[in-house]
Order: sequence, then structure tokens, then C-alpha cells
Amino acid sequence: MSRMLYPAVEAAEQLGISLTTTKALIKSGALRSVKIGRARRVPVEALQEFVTRLQAEQDGRD
Repeated sequence: MSRMLYPAVEAAEQLGISLTTTKALIKSGALRSVKIGRARRVPVEALQEFVTRLQAEQDGRD
């Protein structure tokens, strides 16, 4: 079974961005996350949604 949730540090690695940027995106709501107890996790689908949204925004600017 593949992974469904990533901690912020692994989400940052998947996106190729810094942990600081990832945490800022989570805090702003630009990158969806869930809380399990005290831990914050990013669903795999949220990573895809974020990238798709970025691509759509950039396609609209071209």
C-alpha cells in the first residue's frame, strides 16, 4: 500500500521546496493538511491539487 499522508518535511521534499516554504503554505491554507493528534500531515492528493492549481494559474498568465 502506498503512503497516504506525509509529514511537512517529506511533503517539502516531494515538492522540491524548503520546509519553511511548505509550512508557510500549510499555514496560509494554500497547501491542504490534516491534523492527527498533535501531528500535522499533508495528504498525497493535496500535493497533486497544489501542483495542478499552480499550473492552472501559470497557464492563465501565459
